[in-house]
Amino acid sequence: MSEWVLVVDDDTANLRMASHILVGEGMRVSCVKSGEEALNFLSTNRPDLILLDVHMPGMDGFETLKRMRENDDYRKIPVIYLTADEDTETEKAGLNAGAMDFIKKPFVPEVMLIRVQHIIHLIHLQNNLSEEVEEKTKEVVSQQERLARISLEIVQALSGAIDAKDTYTNGHSTRVAEYAREIAKRTGYYSAKELENIYMMGLLHDVGKIGIPDSIINKPARLSSDEFEQIMNHPVLGARILQNIREFPELKTGARWHHERYDGTGYPDGLAGEDIPEPARIIAVADAYDAMTSRRSYRDVLSQETVRSEIEKGRGTQFDPEFADIMLKMMSEDPNYEMREK
Repeated sequence: MSEWVLVVDDDTANLRMASHILVGEGMRVSCVKSGEEALNFLSTNRPDLILLDVHMPGMDGFETLKRMRENDDYRKIPVIYLTADEDTETEKAGLNAGAMDFIKKPFVPEVMLIRVQHIIHLIHLQNNLSEEVEEKTKEVVSQQERLARISLEIVQALSGAIDAKDTYTNGHSTRVAEYAREIAKRTGYYSAKELENIYMMGLLHDVGKIGIPDSIINKPARLSSDEFEQIMNHPVLGARILQNIREFPELKTGARWHHERYDGTGYPDGLAGEDIPEPARIIAVADAYDAMTSRRSYRDVLSQETVRSEIEKGRGTQFDPEFADIMLKMMSEDPNYEMREK
């Protein structure tokens, strides 16, 4: 069954162009010219994706999306904004409002198709993951015990798919999960169940990279500003993939906030200090350690002395001091530098 896309734009030429591009790829396309018409259309129709113009007479794209999110019948339909704006404030406002991506005008057919197909792929992944958890849960005699087992199997399989995208860091997600669990264990105040939850969050902290092209993830040269912006969007995409797994609502914590910095200069939300959820602060240290101790497309493994120096330097700025100190102690217990990618 072909995907159904609703395009909302007050410019007839833009509607024709978008329709031509998407229909050419076998998609079903409906077009309306205002936010009001879009809401009326949604009262009786359920497209798979909405391309929504930001600037329109009357109800603009921001107000239209706000009204959409207030209606339970269609609040979860993914939205990509259409805009000719070049400023980052528009993109920031759009992502905060709940849009999943942006397509710049005038349209570049290849870019439009890539972005639309990526979002559709993410939605399918999210739906399949949620459906698989729900379907397998029904087969269990003891719902809680079987759910835990099935969830771990699914999460491990998904983390393997994430790591497979990066030819240089095989096993990254598993190592980050293991480091994070060990850091949390050494604090002494997490239960066994909470430690396993942190392990699962670590396994899926990079799930949003499924929506990033392989050519960017494995690029051996410096990323362009547009490529870096796409990479920086993976925490938001990851949280969107995981947010509707009802049995484990906190699973998105590591995905969304593992690139926040303790001093508030991180992304995507600029949280600081203890406003950053504690599991995400733990995963941030574990992720940084593995990034420095793994081969990358643009460099080899860093020396243990360099890694120690970087973690010490980031203590209190990039990292929570408590969890940075625990990682430094773990490194001190590893004089032969064996706690890293093999």
